[in-house]
This record gives sequence, structure tokens and C-alpha cells, in this order.
Amino acid sequence: MFKSLKTGIMAGAVCAAAMTGVASAQQTSLDEVLRAAREERRAAAEVNREREARFLQERDQQQARLSQVVAEVQQEEARSDALDEQFATNEARIEELQNTLQERQGEFGELFGAARSAAGDLAAQLRQSIISAQYPGRAQQLSELAQSEQLPSEEELQNLYLTMLQEIVAQSKTATFPATVVNAAGETTQETITRIGPFSAFAGGSYYTMASTETGTRLTELPRQPGGDAVENARRVQGYDGDGYVEGTIDPSLGQLLGLVIETPTLEERIAQGRLVGQVIIGVLIIGLLLGLYKWITLLMTAAKVRSQMRKKSASKSNPLGRVMMAYESNTAADTETMALKLDDAVMKEVPRLESGLNLLKVLAAVAPLLGLLGTVIGMINTFQAITLFGTGDPQLMAGGISEALITTVLGLIAAIPLLLLHAFASGTARSVTNILEEQSAGMIAEHAESRV
Repeated sequence: MFKSLKTGIMAGAVCAAAMTGVASAQQTSLDEVLRAAREERRAAAEVNREREARFLQERDQQQARLSQVVAEVQQEEARSDALDEQFATNEARIEELQNTLQERQGEFGELFGAARSAAGDLAAQLRQSIISAQYPGRAQQLSELAQSEQLPSEEELQNLYLTMLQEIVAQSKTATFPATVVNAAGETTQETITRIGPFSAFAGGSYYTMASTETGTRLTELPRQPGGDAVENARRVQGYDGDGYVEGTIDPSLGQLLGLVIETPTLEERIAQGRLVGQVIIGVLIIGLLLGLYKWITLLMTAAKVRSQMRKKSASKSNPLGRVMMAYESNTAADTETMALKLDDAVMKEVPRLESGLNLLKVLAAVAPLLGLLGTVIGMINTFQAITLFGTGDPQLMAGGISEALITTVLGLIAAIPLLLLHAFASGTARSVTNILEEQSAGMIAEHAESRV
């Protein structure tokens, strides 16, 4: 029993010791946690103090910057006030000096004003003058004089006088000179230009006019050259060797008439203005001309064969009269009445062949002006629609309808006139052949009647 008690005491002591070790370990862990928490709070407090110090430093810097900016604004405002005062003083001084200048100029002010006005007018004239291609840069100097607010110098006035005199003298001469020009393709090239006074300029038979380009006013080749003998005259003038006289073509409007050459529509453009109706009329004209010429030529050949047959006694199947004669020869035993009927039948068989196609030609000749009238009505409708939508302020908006109205009428008449003439000629030839057949048929009947007596 004692032994059991001793064993129990020892077991209790061991348990007490174990519990004391566990409690000691827990106490150590809590102390570390507390110490870590205090350390973290101390570190956070340090960070907050540094941040607060930085914020305070930046606030002081911003305040100092604001004070500096305010000082600069006040300084600039004071400077602005001083400049305003100086500007007002300068304006008053300028006005005073201008009044003094006008008083001292006296009548010279009006004289210099007239000189500037003359320089501006002459500069505008020189920009459009083909003579400026031979003497470039004149207009620029005069423009500077015209726009200057200062009194012109003696040299500038002399330059105005000499430029005007140079233009007058050059207008009376024909000259050949190299110049930078713009060709019809829009390319800048060097050409040898021949000009006749201020009226015409040409190179290689092509006419040039002064036109505005990206680099200024230059001689520009006309995209479309004038017709007639103008181009050939230009070549003759450019190749003139000084012996005798040579014919030349000039533009008395100083380029305006040549400029209108570009605006004048060509035949293709005229036809295109007729639009669909115009194209139909052209088609009718072509078909009618082909049919009429073919029929007329065929009838002329038939008439020649008939006249040739009249001189022969042997009948031929290649012509109407020969076929009528063959009908007569095949019925020589018939009585006169039967012979007359046979020959009338032979002649009647030939008439449709002679007149075939003439009715169609006549219809085409009658349809052409009707189509022109139709195009006129359509063009006027388009014109009135343009007037309704856009008013009458811009004539170009109505030009398309008016062009269609007029061109289709012209095309219809142009188509109808030759078709009517062809129909008349072909019909006359057909009637002539028919009359010959009837006359020869009557003669054959008469001859047959005499032979039966």
C-alpha cells in the first residue's frame, strides 16, 4: 500500500511538472506577441511622423511659391500699365507726326497717292500681259509701290515711268524670246516664244495666254487650239526670216477670245449634250444614210442596166426590162388583151422590187425631227425643274437642259434633211425605171397588136 501511495505521489509530481512547463511556454509566446505589437505601433508612429513632416515641408514650399507668383503677377500688372501708358503716348505721338507729315507734304500727298494708284493699275495690267513673260518681275515691284504706306522714292517713281514706257514700246513690236511656260499637260517647260505685241503669243504653232498658276502668272498653252488658219499663221510668223511680209493672227481682246476657244464645245461635246435622244437621232441618221445610199446606188445601177437593155434585142434576166421582154417573148401566141395583161403583170412584179426600202427611208426622215422635238421637250422639262429647285440666279444650272433642248432639235433637222433628199433621189430613180418599163411594155403591146392584124 505504501508502495502504491509512493507511486501515486510520483505520478502527481510528474503531471504538475508537465503543467508548469506548458504554462511557461504559453507565457513566453504572449510576451513575444505583445512585444511585436508594440514594435509595429512604434514603427507606424515613426512613419506617420515622417509623413507629417514632409507634408508640412511641402506646404511651406507651396506657400512660398504662391507668394512668388503673386509677386510676379503684381510686377507684370505694373509693367502692363506702363506699356499701356507708353502705347497711348506713342499713338498720340504718331498721330502728331502724321499730321505734321501731311502738313509738310501739302500737294505732294495727292501726287504720291496718284502714283500709288497708277502703280496698282499698271501692276494689274502687267500680270495679264504676255509682254511680262519677256520682262518678268515688273508687276511685283509695282505692287510693292502700290501697297507701301511710305512716300515713294525718286527711284521708284522713275521705275514706274520706265516700266510704263517699256510696256508702250513693247506693244508695238514683234519679239522672240525664251520663257518658262506651262504646257497643255500642266508641266513647266522652257520654250522659245514669239509674240505679236500684247495680242498673241505662240510656240511651235500652239497659242499661249497668261494664266494664274501655283508659282504665279505664266504663259500657259491653250488645251484646245483655235481652228482655221490660226495655227498655220502662228508657224509662219515664228519662222519669219525678215524678208517681206507674213500673215499672222492676233487676238484684239488680249486673250479673251482665245480663252473662249476652250469653252467652245467640239462636235463630240455638242452631240453629248443631246444625251440619249441625241444618240438615237444619230443612230437613225446612220441607218437612213446607209439604207438610202444603198438603195439609190442600186436603183442607179438598175437604171443603167435597163437603158443598156433598151439597145439590145435579146432579153436578159439581170434587169427588169429584160424580164418584161422575156414575158413578152413567152406569150407571143396570145391575143392582144392577154398580152397586155401578161405585160402589166410582169411590170407590177418589178415595181415592188424597185420601191422596196423607200417607205422605210421616208419613215426615218419623218421620225428624225419628231425625235428632235421630243428631246426639246425633255430638255425644257429639265430646265424648269432646275428653275424650280435652284431659281434663276445661276444660269449654269439651266444650261444642261437648254443645251439638250436645242441640240436635239438641230440633230433632228440635220438627220431629216439628207434623208429626205436621198428619199427624193431614190424615189425619182425608181419612178424613172418604172416609167421606162411601162413605156416599153406599151410599145410591145402595140407591136404585138400590129403583128396580129
